[in-house]
Amino acid sequence: MRRVVITGIGLVTPLGTGKEKAWKNLLEGECGIDKITQFDSSQHPVHIAAEVKDFVPENYIEKKELKKIARFSQFAIAASKEALEDAKLEITDENADRIGVIIGSGIGGLDVIEQEVEKLVTRGPKRVSPFYIPAAILNMASGNTSIYIGAKGPNKTVVTACASGTNSIGDAFQAILLGKADAMIAGGTEATVTPSGIAGFANLKALSTNPDPKTASRPFTADRDGFVLGEGAGVLVLEELEYAKKRGAKIYAEVVGYGETGDAFHMTAPSDGGEGAARAFKMALEQGNIKPEEVGYINAHGTSTPANDKNETQAIKTTFGEHAYKLAVSSTKGATGHLLGGAGGIEAAFLALAISEGIMPPTINYENPDPLCDLDYVPNKPVKRDIEVGMSSSLGFGGHNAVIAFRKYKG
Repeated sequence: MRRVVITGIGLVTPLGTGKEKAWKNLLEGECGIDKITQFDSSQHPVHIAAEVKDFVPENYIEKKELKKIARFSQFAIAASKEALEDAKLEITDENADRIGVIIGSGIGGLDVIEQEVEKLVTRGPKRVSPFYIPAAILNMASGNTSIYIGAKGPNKTVVTACASGTNSIGDAFQAILLGKADAMIAGGTEATVTPSGIAGFANLKALSTNPDPKTASRPFTADRDGFVLGEGAGVLVLEELEYAKKRGAKIYAEVVGYGETGDAFHMTAPSDGGEGAARAFKMALEQGNIKPEEVGYINAHGTSTPANDKNETQAIKTTFGEHAYKLAVSSTKGATGHLLGGAGGIEAAFLALAISEGIMPPTINYENPDPLCDLDYVPNKPVKRDIEVGMSSSLGFGGHNAVIAFRKYKG
């Protein structure tokens, strides 16, 4: 029976670029949400977002190539290179066809689409860039990454809205279990802090209208009023255990379970009581041969929307029964905002670090508890605790539910 472990972590987040910086700021209760700087939001109803502020694309991609690559793909390439460096995994002619890439995204190159459509409308079709389509299409998160790192194994992009990153890691886990690869670069990326991105989500009434950037994202509280749009990427290096051990790799955690379900209910709303999410949790537990009482921590989807948080809480109660009140649940979206397709990538990274270091990141801005959300949400400060098994959940528009389970590695 093949086993799969996490050996590398790469992060590009509103809390900082690089694993160390992002993790440190998360544990210190920092918030990456601020006023929008990427465009003039004065005509919009929402003026805040969680932007990546310290990203220098030239550190990862040749300057002359940048005009061909959308921001979401740039994030994916950067996070993948960071993860490979962290794993000390070198891709060579000998191993390239056994190393694959699955990096999900919910929307893709929205910035490029807006830019090129404006050219089309105002200046005519001849002014549209020849790089428009290859820059904007979602599969280029994985396609460009494979080109830049040389991975020739399984290569695809998963598109399941806000579940994309978690589904990508789960699918990469399965690819290794099935023997299709020995290592996979997997996660999620997104860059939709754009005029149409903000307008679309705002008019859907999905975004917080709280004008204070630092307190607008407040998962599981009674006064939550919507999510804050974020951007960035989170990528993991997954390896078959013996492959990792043979090269002396450090191991953060073992991937043991994956659940994926559909609600068949509504385009944007979760099913009543989080029924679909509960089935995904149970599926991950069953694959990992995990007893519910072994789970100590869940990094929840926790979007800070009225519908998500109460339904996800109910899904956890349905799955774990009385043990739901003994485990800890936190949402790191209070600090990072909601990265849509990139959320599952960074949250899986945070879960792996939590298990490896024995510390659970906090849910910041947790000041006004919701009686319907009555679990332990690790309020405001991190908590040191040995975590035997942890889980991460991501729930997307269209009724997509994805859950992954990690276990502390013990050899």
